[in-house]
Amino acid sequence: MSRASSGTFRRRLGKRPKRVDSLDVESMSVRGAHGHSTKDISLLSTIAMAFQTLGVVYGDMGTSPLYVFSDVFSKVPINSEVEILGALSLVMYTIALIPFAKYVFIVLKANDNGEGGTFALYSLICRYAKVSLLPNQQRVDEDISSFRLKLPSPELERALSVKECLEKKPLFKNILLFLVLMGTSMRFGTGNVGFMFAPILALWFLNLGSIGIYNLAKYDISVVRAFNPVYIYLFFQTNGIKAWSALGGCVLCITGAEAMFADLGHFSVKSIQVAFTAVVFPCLILAYMGQAAYLMKYPFAVERIFYDSVPEILFWPVFVIATLAAMIASQAMISATFSCIKQAMALGCFPRIKIIHTSKKVMGQIYIPVMNWFLMVMCIIVVATFRSTNDIANAYDIQNISGIAEVGVMMVSTALVTLVMLLIWQTNLFLALCFPIIFGSVEFVYLTAVLSKIQEGGWLPLAFSSLFLCIMYTWNYGSVLKYQSEMRGKISLDNILDLGSTLGTLRVPGIGLVYNELVQGIPSIFGHLLVTLPAMHSTIVFVCIKYVPVPYVPLEERFLFRRVGQKDYHMFRCVARYGYKDVRKEEHTFFEHLLVESLEKFLRKEAQEMALEAHTMAVERDDVSVVSDIPSSPAEAGDLHVPLLSDQRQGDGTHTFINEGNAPLLPTSSIAEEDPSLEYELESLREAIASGFTYLLAHGDVRARKESFFTKKFVINYFYAFLRRNCRAGTATLKVPHSNIMRVGMTYMV
Repeated sequence: MSRASSGTFRRRLGKRPKRVDSLDVESMSVRGAHGHSTKDISLLSTIAMAFQTLGVVYGDMGTSPLYVFSDVFSKVPINSEVEILGALSLVMYTIALIPFAKYVFIVLKANDNGEGGTFALYSLICRYAKVSLLPNQQRVDEDISSFRLKLPSPELERALSVKECLEKKPLFKNILLFLVLMGTSMRFGTGNVGFMFAPILALWFLNLGSIGIYNLAKYDISVVRAFNPVYIYLFFQTNGIKAWSALGGCVLCITGAEAMFADLGHFSVKSIQVAFTAVVFPCLILAYMGQAAYLMKYPFAVERIFYDSVPEILFWPVFVIATLAAMIASQAMISATFSCIKQAMALGCFPRIKIIHTSKKVMGQIYIPVMNWFLMVMCIIVVATFRSTNDIANAYDIQNISGIAEVGVMMVSTALVTLVMLLIWQTNLFLALCFPIIFGSVEFVYLTAVLSKIQEGGWLPLAFSSLFLCIMYTWNYGSVLKYQSEMRGKISLDNILDLGSTLGTLRVPGIGLVYNELVQGIPSIFGHLLVTLPAMHSTIVFVCIKYVPVPYVPLEERFLFRRVGQKDYHMFRCVARYGYKDVRKEEHTFFEHLLVESLEKFLRKEAQEMALEAHTMAVERDDVSVVSDIPSSPAEAGDLHVPLLSDQRQGDGTHTFINEGNAPLLPTSSIAEEDPSLEYELESLREAIASGFTYLLAHGDVRARKESFFTKKFVINYFYAFLRRNCRAGTATLKVPHSNIMRVGMTYMV
């Protein structure tokens, strides 16, 4: 009897799977389908990718020798070799410290599954701590294949304390979001348009290095003394406050450094590291050393130092290449703006505007007409405003405008990467603090210097950043309040069940897609629909479009379903999940096909789960009643050790088993025979599909409550309301015909 009890107990442990939520059931079927591990890129592919980064990532930094020394020595006159060697030493160590040490060796590793930028860092932090202000997080999101990351350090206690501090204090959540939005509103990176320009930039870097070597050999090779950092001390000792002002020009040598991280998604960490270490870094150092060598002999040539230092026979070819390189760097900024706006929209931090996808093969190639027109108008205004000043007369002064923004973004990335070190990497506390102390201090010194350029045009990026920061923060603030209002107004399931399967009205064939933002519960719009419409569709699906803090969500993991009410109600909850870099360019018919296909799979899996549980319980009863049939070994017992719906495969008319090891389970082809209600429900679904889809939407107006403060009323009732009226409707993304849309007016009091 003890042997029988042991066998029964063992089989009960294996056979009785824990009852799980239907949203979990859907995700379990594809868990692990897309692992994190990727095949190592070959050396040849890495070199080819590194070559492409020259045209995408290093446009701004590569053109900096055109104007850096001109700007530096406009603040500090050359009286001796101390100024030349000190400025050269400053430039060399700035490039070595910020782009090389900080970005190449540290920041690039803080990527979000290969994606970089401030939004990637924010999404990475959101996955490990509930810092998002929008309360729509679900545990099931952690089962997305690209969600989980391995923690490299065992120092968990400190990470948990940081996590708890971020999650429990709304002030820290707001500060974190503010930093991300501020960094995004100033980011000047590059985009996919630079792929075709890699040969031009490669030729440009080759010219920089070659001309630098030529000038070193011809004029004064002794400038290599600038590798001694003591000349930086002598530079400041000799020139005092003028040297501090010259830092604003020195920082221009690293403009575009943030692009190394922001454009990581197009390449790999190793390719960016190889390109900078093998090509960009040595060529830039040689270029600046060559210019310094030329100034040692011709110190009054500072205004045109770059072109004067070019050999006369190469002047026009270099001039053409330099012009093309500058055009590439400016064009890349436009495409980066498109990418920033798209990611901000995905994270609910920017109003919905029209996005045109210019490539059927490359998902990241986008065009935003509104932003393109905005940039054009702003460029015209800038040129018209500065045309009579030295800021527009000299090319290097135009670059001063981006100095403040560049340093601001660097300081934001330093703060976010420090948080990643503490929360996710769980780095040693001393090393984690060294990062902001060393790099943050240097960047703060540069920030104080570039602030002196506000009157020279530095106010312009601050004005633009403030405008976009207000737009993004207001949109996020209003969206969070609207979501909270929907949560308070959701309908109780008991009230729906009291209406019966007819929902208190007529049920006509068709599928009604009730769009809302709730991931749980029945939205208040459904109550308005029941009161307003004379009939309701035979199948109701509450659709929630949700962006999760991962770059991409595989198509197989896109939809999650849950049944609402009993079977005869034919109501379902659907959460369509997208990553912040996913592109929703599918037509409404394609979206409908994916949704119905996933719904049908869900119904089959639900029936399979119930049949499996019933089969398990029946086998248990047989085991308890028939003691004499106890097998002699565990292998003969047919123990069920398989987790629910693990390694499932669907077959067309064949007997496919859910199996792990040698445990025989219920064949999927017999489900319809044992559960006639499944076939009935599938047939009802097909009839509904044949009758068509109707999109049921809320035409909502968001208003602040009467007892709210004046500032909240102004922001919500005017600014946020203006953005909502002029943003794009969600159905416009899917290009849904107007004949398939029904709207119900609602007012959300927040």
